[in-house]
Amino acid sequence: MPDDVPGGFLTLGDLESAARARLADDVWAYVQGGAAEETTLRDNRAAFHRRTLRPRVLAGVDRVDLRRPILGRPASAPVFLAPTAYQGLVDPEAELATARAAQEGGVPAVFSTLSTRPLEEIAAASGPGDRWFQLYLQPDFERSVELVSRAEVAGYRALVLTVDMPLLANRDRQIRGGVAVDTPVPVGNGSDVVSPARAPVLEGGVYRWRAEAGATWEVLDRLRSHTDLPIVVKGILTGDDARRAAEHGASAVVVSNHGGRQLDGAPAALDALPEVVAAVGPRLEVYLDGGVRRGSDIAMALALGATAVGVGRPVLWALAAGGRAGVARLISLLKLDLATVLALAGRPSIAAIDGSLLGAARG
Repeated sequence: MPDDVPGGFLTLGDLESAARARLADDVWAYVQGGAAEETTLRDNRAAFHRRTLRPRVLAGVDRVDLRRPILGRPASAPVFLAPTAYQGLVDPEAELATARAAQEGGVPAVFSTLSTRPLEEIAAASGPGDRWFQLYLQPDFERSVELVSRAEVAGYRALVLTVDMPLLANRDRQIRGGVAVDTPVPVGNGSDVVSPARAPVLEGGVYRWRAEAGATWEVLDRLRSHTDLPIVVKGILTGDDARRAAEHGASAVVVSNHGGRQLDGAPAALDALPEVVAAVGPRLEVYLDGGVRRGSDIAMALALGATAVGVGRPVLWALAAGGRAGVARLISLLKLDLATVLALAGRPSIAAIDGSLLGAARG
């Protein structure tokens, strides 16, 4: 393998194995694990494999334009880097490396409340890049407001409220052999910032979690009163919830099952996408994450109505395999793969993608 290949991976298919070779067993279990028996984790990929693409020929594809605005700002492709916590577990530069690579690649990047670097340092590293802040509600709502205020001051351009994690799921693989879910991992945004709770308190036959698990749709109204940032609601899997998000002032929703790490048995994100798109239509931008690995996956999601697609685990793989250069290579390979798929499918631009791109499902 050439020495100048960042991260040691030549193709997108090499990425996972390149990361595995560099990570300790416990960290690998954390990165790869899903909830319970990991049915939803597997289904996220299977949903793409069930679908086919329907190509057109002689379509004039000597040029393919991947550009598409995301949340009103230009992007080099309909792709964003989804939030992943504790990136310092896989690379010393952590979120700083990811931020620099996203800025260079011209795509938005979302950074977690549970980042290992402070949100201000990440902002400085990303320069003029399009960065969004992902919020896990804190037990004290005022602490959530402080985080949002810090993000706004630091130049983050959107707030991504994750709503599918009021508490942490039972992640069997991680519990057996990975980073313990309740082991303190350094969080750059402050020692008082906490991850969603796992263990409840049992009182009189009732399981009780921390205060933030009791949040309702009114929390969007409360957040809106404290920030002018557009709010993206992440973790939507039904049309009803997408409509509620629109009613409470969201600018976009992310169809997501948290990469199969929360409710095992939830539908694959791609399978849930058409219902959400049908429910909110042009009222909101609809994004998708979960199981995205190739340009063909991105094309399928766009054909089903997504505005853009988020990539999560592959970012951690790329970061583990090659730091900033690894993430930059991931972005470059994804864009090249998408451009190649569109050219072969006879679609010379993102605007040319519609439902007719999808063929019959595999049996």
